[in-house]
Amino acid sequence: MESLKKLKAFYWPYKKFFVWSLFSMLLMTAITVVYPIMLQMTIDVVILDGQYDWIIGLSLGFIAVMAAKGAATFFHQYLGDMFGIQSVYRLRKELYAKLQRLPFTYYDSAKTGDLMSRLTADVEGIRFFLSFGFAEAIRFVLLVTLSLAVMFSYSVPLTLVTIASLPFLGAAVYRFDKKVHPAFRKIRKSFARLNTKVQENISGMNTVKSLSKEDYEIQNFTDSNEHFRNKNLNASFIMSKYFPLMEFIGNICLVALLSFGGWLVIHNRLQPGELVAFFSLVNYMMWPIMNLGYVINLFSQAKASGERLLEIIEADEKITDCGHPEEGGRIHGDVVFSGVSLQYSKGSADALHGVSFEAPRGKTIGLIGATGSGKSSIIQLLSRFYEPTAGNIAIDGKPLSHYSLKMLRSNIGIVPQESFLFSSTIRANISYGRPDASLDDIIESAKRAQAHDFIMELPDQYETMLGERGLGLSGGQKQRIAIARAICLNPSILILDDSTSAVDMETEHRIQLALQEVMRGRTTFIIAHRISSLKHADEILVLDNGAVTERGTHEELLEKNGLYKRIFDLQYKDKHILNEPHFAG
Repeated sequence: MESLKKLKAFYWPYKKFFVWSLFSMLLMTAITVVYPIMLQMTIDVVILDGQYDWIIGLSLGFIAVMAAKGAATFFHQYLGDMFGIQSVYRLRKELYAKLQRLPFTYYDSAKTGDLMSRLTADVEGIRFFLSFGFAEAIRFVLLVTLSLAVMFSYSVPLTLVTIASLPFLGAAVYRFDKKVHPAFRKIRKSFARLNTKVQENISGMNTVKSLSKEDYEIQNFTDSNEHFRNKNLNASFIMSKYFPLMEFIGNICLVALLSFGGWLVIHNRLQPGELVAFFSLVNYMMWPIMNLGYVINLFSQAKASGERLLEIIEADEKITDCGHPEEGGRIHGDVVFSGVSLQYSKGSADALHGVSFEAPRGKTIGLIGATGSGKSSIIQLLSRFYEPTAGNIAIDGKPLSHYSLKMLRSNIGIVPQESFLFSSTIRANISYGRPDASLDDIIESAKRAQAHDFIMELPDQYETMLGERGLGLSGGQKQRIAIARAICLNPSILILDDSTSAVDMETEHRIQLALQEVMRGRTTFIIAHRISSLKHADEILVLDNGAVTERGTHEELLEKNGLYKRIFDLQYKDKHILNEPHFAG
């Protein structure tokens, strides 16, 4: 019950639905017990004693009892569903909000398919238990208690004989729970693995087809599908083994009842109507007892689901607002890194170590270096996607923690290397960071990003709906829309993370000319592999193995004849060769 106790905050606010559902169930259970009593009176009083004047009253009583039971059943089921649906609505909302707050370190190891499985199948497992399983467990206790009370009033010896096998049933149920809970947890994990495989395959379909790996992917999916099938078969085997056992024990109760009860009737120690009522009560009682395995099955699934959901809810957010951060206003953009180091995980090599530089407001800083040299790490620290393991980062003379995350990130416009677009209109994608932007502002941003012309050629122009991840646009078009999105935000700090890598040289030149105006008055960081993208920067930082090895302007770095000069020579080597006389002639 520990996981369900921890989830109490999500279902307890809706306890009124649960309470009224329980009240309806109590009425429904009481009527269930009253029915055999009326049956006993019909047999013993009306038929055996010949008091036929009771027939009309008992008939009307039966009708009233059944009508009341129908109404009680309706309210019990409807209010129970309300309890479960409202609870998981709140739970799912909190889970989704939590996923938005979790830091990048969480997503470094998380799998998309697994998270999708938790927000769908696991949440539904909790809902079904709250709507049905929880109430069914209480109904079991109520029905057994009331039935036993009536049975003891009829015959103590017969009741004791009937319930003699119940301890064996309890032992079987206990063993069933011990076996089935781990089985269902394995099913949940296997389903998440299957989900991940499907999601990765669909997302990477272009790569799969380009490398002719369809058969390999089919085999991979078959392996995951087979693993999921085997886990389900294992759980099915457990249920198939224990359900008949529990039913067999229940049937032994009925055999004992008919044998000993019949002997009591023959010796006039029990009325025939009481035996019939006794049989009905045992049937009513045995069904929830035998159904207890199903309830425990639901409970086990809910436990497994609850544990997986709590792993998200209780995950450490790590990067949060501290104390009373500044909430509103505009950042000027004076950035200072002082001896900053970053280690993504314990035991791993430093992604950055001892990085120090200043980026005054309105200046442009270029970052260049080999893959893995630490360029993107600097930007991720500036946006507080990660926290430095050593050193300090300040903006406008204040540490990053002085600003709320929302304020900090709303003042930083990032154009990532891999442009992600949402399945929405182009207009909505450009104004994503600033939903209140006017159409004129959106068009102006698109023009500066050299995106307006191709957008106007689309069927619905700015209202054109994009497919998943911007399907239908070329890589360069997606990148230009991402640049327009950053421009529309009107940020104090602009970050271009190799943002023109997917466009041709001519388009890159036009975008750079447009960005020069955009960058005016803003602190800009340009991460690039092409020297042509950042040679106009006020200062260029050359990174190697997480450290700044050179710094200066384009001309100064060329004169140093270091790593930057080697990169320059590699990139412009072909150009020099083509300009030689024997190529030009």
